[in-house]
Amino acid sequence: MNPGGDGPRSLPDALAGALDRALAPDAAAWLEQACAAVRCEPGEVEGTFAVAARRCGRGALDAGAGADAGTGLGAGWSVDDAARVLLLAALPVRGAALAAVVSRLYRIGGGPERRAVLRSLSLLEAAGDLGDLGLPLVEDALRCNDPRLIAAAVGPYGARRLGAHAFRQAVLKCVFVGVPLDLVAALDARADAELDRMMADFAAERRAAGRALPPDVAAYLHTHRVSTEATA
Repeated sequence: MNPGGDGPRSLPDALAGALDRALAPDAAAWLEQACAAVRCEPGEVEGTFAVAARRCGRGALDAGAGADAGTGLGAGWSVDDAARVLLLAALPVRGAALAAVVSRLYRIGGGPERRAVLRSLSLLEAAGDLGDLGLPLVEDALRCNDPRLIAAAVGPYGARRLGAHAFRQAVLKCVFVGVPLDLVAALDARADAELDRMMADFAAERRAAGRALPPDVAAYLHTHRVSTEATA
């Protein structure tokens, strides 16, 4: 499968390789034809995006050797996520026009469609001049309580584009809704003293309430050598 499009190829190639292993021949042929249709006529993406799960399946995606924390491909991806991201990668529009298309798909879609849009943002940022235009979608996802959307929102695009305060709040949101911290892209690189303080306060509150500390929070505090005493 040739995902098409310009720019960095690592994520599309990894997705295509994983889908080659996952898809039955008829599903692979449909996706190839759908991507070709989108490259010729961007308006085709709306219909193909909506039926991607029915045509390709909803099972877990085996990323295999293509798993790469830098691109966001790894645990938690589904086959329909990958198919939808390849459809977006095939879009021949850029910048504001691209942002308009993905924003509409996010707005009219259900949870799976929204998750796929969020997962695509890092690729579209690099190949489609998206810049900050996808950031409102990340911010919207972080206001919800769906762990799957929140996990997608804190992928590589969100990690690069969220401001310091918003990134800290996103990490705390992950803690509160149970999104594993290893799904937060660039967490160690973006962690700062204020986030350390917030995590220590959370740990102190849990201890005061007699509740166990989530293991990934304990690991964060250990890795960052943060005292678990209350900082207030």
